[in-house]
Amino acid sequence: MTVSIEKSDRVWTVIHNRPEARNAMDPDSADALQAAFLEFDASDEADVAVFYGEGGAFCAGWDLKYAATLQDTSEISDLDFPESFDANDNGGAMARGPMGPSRLHLSKPVIGAIAGPAVAGGMELALWCDCRVMEQSAYLGVYCRRWGIPLLDGGTVRLPRIVGRGRALEIAMTGRKVPAEECLRIGLCERVVADGTCREAAETMAHEIARFPQACVRADRASIYGQSGKGLWEAMQDEWVGSIDVANQEGIAGAGRFSGGAGRSGDFENI
Repeated sequence: MTVSIEKSDRVWTVIHNRPEARNAMDPDSADALQAAFLEFDASDEADVAVFYGEGGAFCAGWDLKYAATLQDTSEISDLDFPESFDANDNGGAMARGPMGPSRLHLSKPVIGAIAGPAVAGGMELALWCDCRVMEQSAYLGVYCRRWGIPLLDGGTVRLPRIVGRGRALEIAMTGRKVPAEECLRIGLCERVVADGTCREAAETMAHEIARFPQACVRADRASIYGQSGKGLWEAMQDEWVGSIDVANQEGIAGAGRFSGGAGRSGDFENI
């Protein structure tokens, strides 16, 4: 079994375990990861996921040994986007991506715990996560540049949205190694931690997020994603429409707890 889920309260850690291949992605792993994240998103017992690669590598990309057995890309045509689909219909018409869950539009947060390489398609998986916690020796990079394999699973879309077009072009065209400290500096990750601790640090962040009222977390997350490409007022209107019911429910209840003495002076413990 190359993919497993470990559960701790309302945090699920999805683990890809092909250390002999540096967690490179083959079809079986891609299917298993897709199924694991769909299970997480559908579960009433889960709020935040951590995505982790066992054995010191997040993901070395698409399994090139498998790719070398293909005659041409027609053999993976079942991964083509359907002519019509609902981007929010994760379990319906949307085909999985070559790297597995990279086309899923989840309703809950996913934190990437990145050790070692997250390169080529592995970088695309890292960019799919909401946040990235990287170990000091971890790195990203478009290493598939060397082999004539383009980014096929969201890399050219998500990378410039995170770091800007010029920097994305430089990283993609050179294919160079992007170390963790540089990733932190340019916004490709949110935290850098000591080697051997990325999973623990990501799970700590996940438990912190899971403590909060979750309808509110998900409404803000959805609005941050949804405003991309919209004008200011359209995005603000969508923010209002997507959040007002939450404010009427969780927000009023939270205000009542504050009125009763909780959370004073920025206290995040007593909430």
